[in-house]
Amino acid sequence: MYEITVLSLPDDFEGEVVATLVSRKAGSRRAVLYLHGFTDYFFQDHLAEHYVQRGIDFYALDLRKYGRSLLPHQTRGLIRSITDYFPEIDQAVRIIRRDHDELTINAHSTGGLIAALWADRVRGRGVVQGLVLNSPFFDLNVPAPLRLAADLLKTPLSYSRRPLPLGASNVYGRTLHLSEQGEWDYDLELKPLGGFSVHAMWLAAVRRGQRRLHAGLNVDAPVLVLASANGLRVRDFVPEARSADIVLDPRQIARWSACVGPHVTCVRIADGVHDLVLSAEPVRKQVFAEMDRWMNAYLGPRSADQDR
Repeated sequence: MYEITVLSLPDDFEGEVVATLVSRKAGSRRAVLYLHGFTDYFFQDHLAEHYVQRGIDFYALDLRKYGRSLLPHQTRGLIRSITDYFPEIDQAVRIIRRDHDELTINAHSTGGLIAALWADRVRGRGVVQGLVLNSPFFDLNVPAPLRLAADLLKTPLSYSRRPLPLGASNVYGRTLHLSEQGEWDYDLELKPLGGFSVHAMWLAAVRRGQRRLHAGLNVDAPVLVLASANGLRVRDFVPEARSADIVLDPRQIARWSACVGPHVTCVRIADGVHDLVLSAEPVRKQVFAEMDRWMNAYLGPRSADQDR
């Protein structure tokens, strides 16, 4: 059902690096490339099925130091710059575009920030025809003083590999995983309930990327930004955590979405969780309906001449 291609990449500051391209084919000239978020990897089979049933080839990239791409010597998720991810995206896109005329990037959370910055870099080249950003990580969901402190991270602290003493919460993981309050069965070694440690190096890289976005990008493909209608800050599990974004602030996502490019549609989803396609079934049906409507409007419905 799925094919897996390991992408060899230049070594980074920790040594050998790979990324993993997962694909499921529909026999089409149209394709979607999925980029996951922080503490994440591709496991959303129902997302792949949704696209394949609509005649669109599906690809997902486990980025360096995540999921299928994590090597024993590596620190989970650790990068010096958002641009560190561009080589594997470039390589994946070259592979996909050999057999496809149209490419949409579907990205979640940190993947949404990465996708927006990457698409801005390749504007004018015609390599991507649309972006679907699911709760993109456009800002830190912390009080303003902590956001300012993150912006003041300087060398050498910004290149520290030591975890920041932020504490960990497993509430979001508990809303998702089948063993707790959720309905999804995924590998807890690859996506722990309590998430990954946050390092100063990673946080500084994210903030530089966010400030770049806040200054204004010029992505020339149409963009759909999806965010929950509800944001909630919790330290312990409450039932309401299963119907709100408890990771990011959806108001910030909506605010900064206009900075991605000149043609952005922002849709708020009632009762959506952070990864909107992992929301309760009635909610994720609305998410998929919004994605379909947007793709039909801006990229056109599937036609016979797009099949192989």
